[in-house]
Amino acid sequence: MARPRKPLLSRDRIVEAAGALVDAEGLEAVSTRRLAAALGVSGPSLYNHFRTKDAILEAVADAVSARVDLSMFEGHDGSGDRGGTGGVAAGGGSGDWRSALHAWAHSYRDALSDHPNIVPVLARGPGRRPAGLRLADAVFGAMTAAGWPPAHATRIGALMRYFILGSAVASFAGGFVDDEAAYDPVDYPHLGRAHLLAERGREVDEGAFETGLTALLDGLALQYEALRAPRA
Repeated sequence: MARPRKPLLSRDRIVEAAGALVDAEGLEAVSTRRLAAALGVSGPSLYNHFRTKDAILEAVADAVSARVDLSMFEGHDGSGDRGGTGGVAAGGGSGDWRSALHAWAHSYRDALSDHPNIVPVLARGPGRRPAGLRLADAVFGAMTAAGWPPAHATRIGALMRYFILGSAVASFAGGFVDDEAAYDPVDYPHLGRAHLLAERGREVDEGAFETGLTALLDGLALQYEALRAPRA
């Protein structure tokens, strides 16, 4: 039997095409008609793999979540050995869980920075998305294994998600126009160099993320020590 000239339609091909469309034009650009045309198939054939357009977008969001590195939590996520080698050791002080959160936050932000248009879908929460649920499970498990009470571990997961997703929504530096005349010193006496922000956008935004992340982790470390301090 001769091989088909075009690759057979699959979930992966649909997700890849939808992801490329989201990256290029945003969520509103995704339609079954556009996807079918990009894949060289008829529109109804997409429904053999996904029931709705929203289901396709959920799969695109989960593909982005799957790119986030979780290796820093492995072996110390509430399952398996919790010894003192690598990962987030139970009872090992604030350093292990803190360094793990730091590395994970950067990996998460890197994944979102490559695909910022899908962030509104991710912001809804993991829902039933497998990679999103594995991400939430890894963070919660690692925090409880490190000695955080479950309620605090839940709040940490929420706090980190708010911060990371918010950082990926838009560029602070990119919000300033590169026109010195727009910042009249009479009206804006402190924005004399604001027109330079756009050309240094990456440096500014990455520096702001690291500053905020350090402040968050410093604050959590203080709470962690307070929780573990002997009570009178």
